[in-house]
Amino acid sequence: MRKFFVFSLVLFASCSNNQVTYLKAENAFDAGREFVDGTLKGDFKKSAFYMLADSVNQQFLKVQEKEFRLKDKEGRQQLRTASINIQLVEDLDSTTSIIHYNNSFDKIKQSIKVIKQNNIWLVDYKYSFQNKSVH
Repeated sequence: MRKFFVFSLVLFASCSNNQVTYLKAENAFDAGREFVDGTLKGDFKKSAFYMLADSVNQQFLKVQEKEFRLKDKEGRQQLRTASINIQLVEDLDSTTSIIHYNNSFDKIKQSIKVIKQNNIWLVDYKYSFQNKSVH
């Protein structure tokens, strides 16, 4: 019985770790998809992990998070369950892609820029606000 208790305690301690690790994106598509998934689900730590960490991008992400938190419970749930609909992936060169998408909830056309920097694919979120022309 004592062995079972110790095993259970160790198992519980390992499961209660709240730290989440995200996998590095292997390509632009993965980085973009994971970033958008994070914003839809309200997981802004995930979105930040897949985003180029400059002050402008961080500010836009904070605004996005604030808007998400202001929605009522039903509105947040609708976003969490929404699908990402990729319309077009434009590979501008070997280190830059533009992903045009919408989600199944609000169907608003959006685009994000994904860049490869230091061999890591990251979303340059400010592009979404600087370039409003969407295919």
